[in-house]
Amino acid sequence: MTTTPGTPPRLDIAVVGGSIGGLFAASLLSRAGHRVTVLERSEHGLARRGAGLVAQQELFELLHLIGRDDAGRIGVVAHERITLNREGGVVHRDPTPQTQLSWDHLYEVLRAAVPRDAYRLASRVRSVHGTEQQAVIELEGDRREAFDLVIGADGLGSVAREAVAPGRTANSPAGYVTWRGLVPESALPAAAGSVLLERFGFFTGPRSHLLGYLVPGPAGEITRGDRRYNWVWYRPMAPDALAALMESAGRPPTDVSLAPGQLPSPLRDDLVSAATRELPPPFADAVAAEPRPFLQAIFDYVPPRLTQGRVVLLGDAAVVVRPHTAMGAAKAAGDAMALSALLDALPLGRALARYDAERLPVGRAISDYGRRLAASLPFAH
Repeated sequence: MTTTPGTPPRLDIAVVGGSIGGLFAASLLSRAGHRVTVLERSEHGLARRGAGLVAQQELFELLHLIGRDDAGRIGVVAHERITLNREGGVVHRDPTPQTQLSWDHLYEVLRAAVPRDAYRLASRVRSVHGTEQQAVIELEGDRREAFDLVIGADGLGSVAREAVAPGRTANSPAGYVTWRGLVPESALPAAAGSVLLERFGFFTGPRSHLLGYLVPGPAGEITRGDRRYNWVWYRPMAPDALAALMESAGRPPTDVSLAPGQLPSPLRDDLVSAATRELPPPFADAVAAEPRPFLQAIFDYVPPRLTQGRVVLLGDAAVVVRPHTAMGAAKAAGDAMALSALLDALPLGRALARYDAERLPVGRAISDYGRRLAASLPFAH
């Protein structure tokens, strides 16, 4: 910890988790002069692992704060929203435009905003312990490191939660999952592209809720022909069925997601067959165009608090919100901006107390909103 007269001290901060939530915090705090270390468990980084996201105001504000307004302008605009019926006809139009960004490009922009040697790959954190004096991280290999502050930004399976809310870290399954695909727009058959491209499309059926939209290419390409089509298909799946699916895919039954390429070909064929039976033809074609669909189970989690000692939670590690809100990235950006501003204005203890008081109600409100939206789906509970 270093100090300058008249200003809060510059801190030695660890961020557990190197996805965009952790990078939101790391980029802001590095820019503010703190010494930041990002601990990411993957061996090769997270490039090319995302899909698309709907741009919200908080994201634009954060990009402005790190001097990257340009990244917020690299998006694809859907000029209208459409709802399809089972036969593929457009039954509703909403002329409201909406901008979609590339998760991949955003990740690269944020990672470039953090010093290269501050982002440590293959750093598997086993546990976090916080006191009023310091926070200690235990890593694989029996290594321990102490910091002035640890930010848990390690998502749905956060190990940092236990330091903040002991015994109250479990996610609650929502009873359904999201299948996702991300394909070059040129992979869509012409008939499907004529309906889906340039639009934000929706369909709701007895066992399905699907939406799709264009996003930039992996390096931020936005010219026609270089973009990608992102589809998101919600389907019911009980916890025991999810465990069985994971075992069929050669994964531990406790896993809750499949990355691109982890779904065996016969199960991918089953998904394509289900799309043909359940979805409008344009959306069924979009599903069939994805050779490596991926999956994420849907959960809820709201902790009793966001901070304890010198450990603080952010993003999905703090509050899990359902993707229907399209506010997960925006909430993480809001968390990061609030934390950075408070650390810049107040002593550490007061800053963390204020962060908890300000951001926990926001997370809880978005979580409640997501459950209300999900209640309208024919299969959600």
